[in-house]
Amino acid sequence: MIVVTGANGQLGQQVIEELLLRTAAENIIAAVRNPEKAEALRTLGIQVRKGDYDQPETLKSAFEGARKVLLISSSAVGQRVPQHQAVIHAAEAAGVELLAYTSILHCDRSPMRLAKEHQQTEALLHASTLPSVILRNGWYSENYTMNIPVMLEMKQLFGCAGEGRFASASRRDYAAAAAVALTTDNQAGKTYELAGDNSFNLAEFAALLSEQSKTHIEYQNLNEQDYTQGLIQAGLPEGFAAILADAENCAAKGWLADDSRQLQSLIGRATTPLTDSIQAALSQKTKTR
Repeated sequence: MIVVTGANGQLGQQVIEELLLRTAAENIIAAVRNPEKAEALRTLGIQVRKGDYDQPETLKSAFEGARKVLLISSSAVGQRVPQHQAVIHAAEAAGVELLAYTSILHCDRSPMRLAKEHQQTEALLHASTLPSVILRNGWYSENYTMNIPVMLEMKQLFGCAGEGRFASASRRDYAAAAAVALTTDNQAGKTYELAGDNSFNLAEFAALLSEQSKTHIEYQNLNEQDYTQGLIQAGLPEGFAAILADAENCAAKGWLADDSRQLQSLIGRATTPLTDSIQAALSQKTKTR
């Protein structure tokens, strides 16, 4: 049995869809915080169990009979380490044969504030008795395409990444990587640096969006402090705004670039082109009008 934690989330749902291409539904368990919200997973034939990172007692039953577990990193930045520790302890107690963890690109060396909790989680895994495979996911293309409606309205893209390049891939690409790692033999002990085949800077993103939307989008590069304040004014919590601005500042120094093509190699196909991700977002915007 393969358990996917955080299975109600965007990545979790896509991992399950990718797993269903590789194994039967009866081999998959969706561990979710709110089982009552997982009816869509049940209709796929997936067994749904309650598994809440903040309620360690639920993880014991969620992992019962599991051979493999995918630990999708928590979205609760600042609370991730104890949550991840609870999953690791429960997986150890259940005798899990492989735990896959979604970390961040170049985690061991990255100065990004977002990398700190991933570094601590990787250390916990190495100190545990669990065989593990580390999936160091790079930037999601959706991190930018999700904001396309705002960019089109303002006719601007703001950031502080300068000429820094993002080797992004789609959420589906990273989901496929997790599914492959969970259904392929001899993964224990491996670490993958996962990123898109091609990279872009934010000025190039703005140019691509301009071309595809037929609307001129200008990239405005700010300093980190001004970008942080802009995000706060847009409604983001101060702490999260600072983390996003720090990520872009680190991208300016090359920390979200990677040309190893390990993601392409793992999933056996090219990663999703940025133009496709932009087009998908534009099509979705048209549908919701």
